Amino acid sequence: MSEPPASLRADQWLWRARFFKTRSQAAKFLDEGRVRLTRSGLQTRIDKCARPVRVGDELIFALGGRLSAIIVEGLGEGRGSPTLARMLYSRHDLDQVSGSGEPPGIDNPALSPDNPAQ
Repeated sequence: MSEPPASLRADQWLWRARFFKTRSQAAKFLDEGRVRLTRSGLQTRIDKCARPVRVGDELIFALGGRLSAIIVEGLGEGRGSPTLARMLYSRHDLDQVSGSGEPPGIDNPALSPDNPAQ
């Protein structure tokens, strides 16, 4: 019995995790440089579909008008059911990624739209 691979091509992983219907769609998305990868605290842009993805990597990308920040939890053995695909990643809190719990642009709480004193 062979050991599971330590890494997987980024296009294969995005396809297995069901973010794209085809590997060619995933490859095109990656080749356009639309995915940021964080590994060991270093952030880089994935600009080639063959770039390896490992368990523990963080990926940030916009798809369908939504910004997604995910952590790779597994590589999978093939394209499985949506339930199996969902087990390959976990969603990451975007507030932790940006480093702030405040929405951008609100520096003064007195100017917040939730402040009844205005």
